[in-house]
Amino acid sequence: MKVASSMSLFLATLAVNLHRYGSCRAFSSLSGRLVSSAAAAKGSRDSAFLADDGDGKVSPSYQSRWLSHHATTVLSATVAEQTSAEAVEEDLPTNESDDELLRLRHTSAHVMAMAVQQVFPEAQVTIGPWIDNGFYYDFFFPETTDAETGETVPSRKLTDQDLKQIKKRMDKIIGADHPIIREEVTREEAVQRINDIGEPFKLEILESIKTEPITIYKIGNEWWDLCAGPHVESTGKLPKKAIALQSVAGAYWRGDENREMLQRIYATAWKDPGQLKRYKKMMQEAKKRDHRVLGKKLDLFSIQEDAGGGLVFWHPKGSVIRRNIEEFWKAEHINNDYDIVYTPHIANLNLWKTSGHNDFYRDGMFQQMEVENEEYQIKPMNCPFHCLMYKDELRSYRDLPIRWAELGTVYRYERSGTLHGLMRVRGFTQDDAHIFCLPEQLQDEIVAVLDLTETILSRFGFDKYDIMLSTRPDKSVGSDDIWDAATEALEGALKVKGWDYAIDEGGGAFYGPKIDLKIRDAIGRTWQCSTVQCDFNLPDRFGLEYVSAEGTREQPIMVHRAIFGSIERFFGILVENCTGKFPFWLAPVQMRLLPVTDAVHDYCVEVSKKAARLGLRVEVDRGSERLAKQIRNAEKEQIPIMAVVGMKEMEAGTLAVRSKELGDLGTFEIDSLLGELSRCSEYAEEMTVVGQQQQE
Repeated sequence: MKVASSMSLFLATLAVNLHRYGSCRAFSSLSGRLVSSAAAAKGSRDSAFLADDGDGKVSPSYQSRWLSHHATTVLSATVAEQTSAEAVEEDLPTNESDDELLRLRHTSAHVMAMAVQQVFPEAQVTIGPWIDNGFYYDFFFPETTDAETGETVPSRKLTDQDLKQIKKRMDKIIGADHPIIREEVTREEAVQRINDIGEPFKLEILESIKTEPITIYKIGNEWWDLCAGPHVESTGKLPKKAIALQSVAGAYWRGDENREMLQRIYATAWKDPGQLKRYKKMMQEAKKRDHRVLGKKLDLFSIQEDAGGGLVFWHPKGSVIRRNIEEFWKAEHINNDYDIVYTPHIANLNLWKTSGHNDFYRDGMFQQMEVENEEYQIKPMNCPFHCLMYKDELRSYRDLPIRWAELGTVYRYERSGTLHGLMRVRGFTQDDAHIFCLPEQLQDEIVAVLDLTETILSRFGFDKYDIMLSTRPDKSVGSDDIWDAATEALEGALKVKGWDYAIDEGGGAFYGPKIDLKIRDAIGRTWQCSTVQCDFNLPDRFGLEYVSAEGTREQPIMVHRAIFGSIERFFGILVENCTGKFPFWLAPVQMRLLPVTDAVHDYCVEVSKKAARLGLRVEVDRGSERLAKQIRNAEKEQIPIMAVVGMKEMEAGTLAVRSKELGDLGTFEIDSLLGELSRCSEYAEEMTVVGQQQQE
């Protein structure tokens, strides 16, 4: 019958939408709890899936099975579509996963710099690193003098037409198949060569290179630059049709606004034209998902320039989502034996001197403020506070491990030109935690951190990771034994998880090895989020100790870890991942009631209050628009469920439900509907693996 069919479709819709974002579990058991007796009526075209017990009633077990059949059909089709799409569109390679890609990007950067100087001889090159999706190079264009008139010619401003000209010259250089030659020179010879070509920026770069010998890479005998490599064997190895120059931006030399303004050319490079095509498609899709645009459109947050750049204002709807994220985060940490702590936003500058931040991180800190003739610093980090708390009392080995977690807001100085929506801000909340443990506990603690990371990230639909293990750099603190043991523990934990990972030799922090985890979003982009870092520095600086089983004073291992990285940045990633269509449990408004007449307004208000008592977020449309406009407005605001309410629904105590995906879904009794919606939100908390329904 119509009601039964609508009900099954409604539940199937919930299953598909919530499944898609990792928000519903055990759908088979859930669906069996909301069944209309009309489903058993004779003549139903779905009667083949019902079973008569002999008394004309339908067995509850078969009712559940019948609804599950409908849900599974739609759900399976959706999963099949997604799987098919993934089979066609493999993930694009990354610099970490593909050494060949990294080399060709690095060489492409050199070829571009050579092309720029051939087209515009006055250009001076500075730095040109590879980046996540390609590379860039910074150029300085000095003022020149017109040879005929003697007039000063302003520095060149690169245009899109210039980029086309540069790309043509790059293709010519690639076609010439020049060999890439590595050469070692003394520092004195490097200075002489730089002076010979009149490029003073290279002298500053040379001063920053502390190792010997100095290496340069040459393109044939026509061009060279200071460089540590690596590169491909010759320019002919570069796929010219898989390289594209993208844009020009301004950048200060060394990021210092008091220094020269440079022009930065951004470019992308891939192994073949097919990858480039897929990347361009991904970038087109990324524009549609821009969290800054969606944040304003959906009224989630704003950056108020009158208050200062990089400071986030959370609007009511965005605050609802953030609150749900934080409550889930806290609950999972408490379930995993963490204690939630809170620490101040400022501290005496001496604390930051003890931690070393004042020496090594001063450029990223705001200026100090004077309080009663003492200097105070607004905090850029949470970790020194946790060290002070640990030091509050002498700990026993029996007390360890200690796990402290904090959603701590920190403030870091970022130049205005680097600020970007929620992705790079000046004030943000780290989902910070610190673990103090015994050396023999370290691997188990890391495994537990990775388990918790997987649980939390998968809740939001992120279950594909790129993982990097970074080992001891040349300059570091701590003994060989402790570095070896910590690195072995990190690697052992990754092996226990069975996760693939790459190793960045020498890429660890000076204070300890680390694991970095990048999540992959719906369109294939990777985002750095989670990190797990061992720290041998702060326990030493703060004199942290515990009493061992033998009665001696020993230093604990300290582990820094974050899962989101920051709430702000993760929120931006989440918005772009789901294009503002938040999963049901996160949606700021989960259902909107659409009254067709003022006479049902009070009824709608009572329904919304009843829903609120069940923890649901239901609001009532003002009813000032025609019904069609109310529906369009709700769909634009990405509200998952709408319920049309007229006199008929009020008199019957029901709601006429519709969704954006499938339109009208039928009429439902209020208590049953709200109960199921409440359970859907609740079940989201049980999700552990995206795309997999747990069995009760």
